[in-house]
Amino acid sequence: MKKLLLSTALLLALCVTFTSCRDEKSTDGVEETMDNAADAMEDAADDAEEAMEDAADDVEGAMDEAGDAMEDAADATGEAIDDAVNATGDAVNDAVDATEKAANDAANAVKDKASDLTKKKD
Repeated sequence: MKKLLLSTALLLALCVTFTSCRDEKSTDGVEETMDNAADAMEDAADDAEEAMEDAADDVEGAMDEAGDAMEDAADATGEAIDDAVNATGDAVNDAVDATEKAANDAANAVKDKASDLTKKKD
């Protein structure tokens, strides 16, 4: 019985010795790798979020610039239309004045000729 007890103690001592000498670094390495992977995923998510915010800011800036350009074009078009209306009005007024002058000149010429003819008959 003494030998059985000593053999059991010896086997137990050997098991504890070999189990305690196991390489625990591999477990730490897996945990560290998982932590590094989690950190890398978190950094990638942060980078993606920053990129999306930058893109949103760029789109907003481009939309503001496009809006400003459209307002400038509308203003320029309005000014061009106003200028064309004014030029057309001026041209019409000039044509009316020229027509009136031509009519007056023609009437005066007819009066002068009539007057000359009347004088010649007398």
